[in-house]
Amino acid sequence: MAPDDALPTVVLICHERDRIDAEGLASWLAASLKLVGIVALRDEPGRLMRASRREIRRVGLVRFLDVLAFRVYYRIWLARADAAWVAAEVARLRGSYPARLDNVPRLIAANPNTPEVQNFLERLAPDLVIARCKYILKPEVFTIPRAGTFVLHPGICPEYRNAHGCFWALAQGDLNRVGMTLLRVDKGVDTGPIYLQASYKFDPVLESHIVIQYRVVVENLEAIRDTLVSVWKKEALPISMEGRRSAVWGQPWLSAYLRWKRAARQVPR
Repeated sequence: MAPDDALPTVVLICHERDRIDAEGLASWLAASLKLVGIVALRDEPGRLMRASRREIRRVGLVRFLDVLAFRVYYRIWLARADAAWVAAEVARLRGSYPARLDNVPRLIAANPNTPEVQNFLERLAPDLVIARCKYILKPEVFTIPRAGTFVLHPGICPEYRNAHGCFWALAQGDLNRVGMTLLRVDKGVDTGPIYLQASYKFDPVLESHIVIQYRVVVENLEAIRDTLVSVWKKEALPISMEGRRSAVWGQPWLSAYLRWKRAARQVPR
């Protein structure tokens, strides 16, 4: 482990109910870097309805019914197994990266773009912010940390920007682009400079998209840490994305999920 003064200070922004982030990744940050604060987001009233309206505008009402069908299917057939995996993974991460989180300053917020969050970050003055949240951050927030605000995006950018990049790569049969992207936040949607892309040996038949999109991150924590330290030290350069296509994706569809799993089962194992 590097001496404490050779590590950057970090604030984590995450959803309060996401245990992988709020407990597992928080422990990793506290043990591997210098975690000086946590912004825990508690869902604000009406957020789900606003997100639904955005998705209807994106894909239309008929396709939105496909989105709703997948959510029902997921809740009935997949949610219990994923919850068990999350509990086991949180326990593994807490064991691998033991850290006291109760001493870390914490702010509960409904939205990361509030004056309260801005004041919290300005008071802590971190070197880095790690944003694991379903919000587009405003410049008044993402420009506060000295070395930038970074996203551990569950998808390979620029091909799979926005939500559920791993799901859509799997559904498209684009298995070489099932992974995560470490990028610095700018004013766009996952359009900032990219410093790392990584994956792992996933199982498209047995693993759900939720497990895969978490594992592309947690299986690469050491590489993520080393890259963040290099960025903080101004030693890392962005990866060139010249000539690569860019696409924005939305919520999973049941029809796409069934197509993915059917195709995955047909591949010899």
